[in-house]
Amino acid sequence: MIKKAVCALLCVAVISTLVTGCRSSEKGSSNTPDGSAKSLNAIYTKPPVTDETIELALWGAEGDQKILKEAVKGFEEENPKQKFDIKIGAQSESKAKDEVLKDIESAADVYSFADDQINSLVEAGALQPIYDEDIIEENTQGSVEASTIDGVLYAYPYTADNGYFMYYNKKYFSEDDVKTLDGMLRIAEKAGKTIAMDWSSAWYIYSFFGGAGLEASLCNDGKNMQCNWNATDTEIKGVDVAQAMLDISASKSFKSLEDKDIQKGFKDGSVIAGVDGTWASTKTEKAWGKDYGTCKLPTYTCAGKQIQMASFAGYKLMGVNPYSKNVGWALELAKWITNEKNQTKHFVKTGIGPSNIAAASDDAVRNSSTINALIEQADYANIQRVGENFWEPVAAFGKVMANGNEDGIDLQKLLDQMVKEVTVTVE
Repeated sequence: MIKKAVCALLCVAVISTLVTGCRSSEKGSSNTPDGSAKSLNAIYTKPPVTDETIELALWGAEGDQKILKEAVKGFEEENPKQKFDIKIGAQSESKAKDEVLKDIESAADVYSFADDQINSLVEAGALQPIYDEDIIEENTQGSVEASTIDGVLYAYPYTADNGYFMYYNKKYFSEDDVKTLDGMLRIAEKAGKTIAMDWSSAWYIYSFFGGAGLEASLCNDGKNMQCNWNATDTEIKGVDVAQAMLDISASKSFKSLEDKDIQKGFKDGSVIAGVDGTWASTKTEKAWGKDYGTCKLPTYTCAGKQIQMASFAGYKLMGVNPYSKNVGWALELAKWITNEKNQTKHFVKTGIGPSNIAAASDDAVRNSSTINALIEQADYANIQRVGENFWEPVAAFGKVMANGNEDGIDLQKLLDQMVKEVTVTVE
């Protein structure tokens, strides 16, 4: 049975579910804004204004550079008595951890990253603990949980929609048609069109195994993984899922396409439905106009049953480098960029959903069909907590399935090999 993600985006029922406390029960020490050491359950205070120029480096996604420049300008205007020199650099959020851990002391003072990287960053000492209860109260429960390790808040929630769902062209599909993948494939076959999903990405392959109740997650050590995708004693076996994927890839109307190619297909009309994330919403809506449609992922046929496809739920977070020479102001900058006002602006300009509860209640957000699709999918989504060994073996398996297992390799052997590589011990 799929666990419900605490991906509580943007609806009134969810907005009422607040985290009222997340204080650490443990005691330790770390740098605080004034350079002193305090217990991890200390209360954060704003740093004093000084005569010196505060130098800070900020890393953010390439697509967010303009938004970050505007946020920095607003931050400087909000603190007119303090002189700043804030340099903004482009850094992929999916690879932020790798860049930071190359040399933590030389990394940016403030940087955004995907929530699945938080364990490694905390373990390496690359994130400054945050002593601000307001952050906990102002953001959705799921985003706060994704920002917290062992009761300590280590990052500022920034977005709450790093998940995926189904885009569909209403010219071809009704709301009833998109309930099952089988039905969608039949319609696409008749129309000579394509339904697409990226099976070269483990992120999406999770949909099939997670939906069938099979599990892949981090162990308590935060490094190694446990995975039963090759299970032979479960209600839905691993081979059942693999065979279901082969049945899907056998359809003339299905193609495994990467994100950029899916969006290209949406634009030229060759792809009439596809699994993607919120980042594709603006271009897709422009391409399809009044025929633009979104919904939760459909069910798929597996072992003679209709199985609801699952998904990963993810969050973008803003972290502060504890080695920053101006850690107090770095915290202030991160807090400013991720506040209600700036999260709302981020949504308006990019369509990316906010984690801030007040921003999430904005009419523009709540009326978004894209965000509503994520809300629909939330009951079948789980927070992404996987190790480094997860991605390549699962992606390799997905490619074999997408190509129809041309070499005729025994499915159980394929699954056993994948799981062996996913669960190999990490020292």
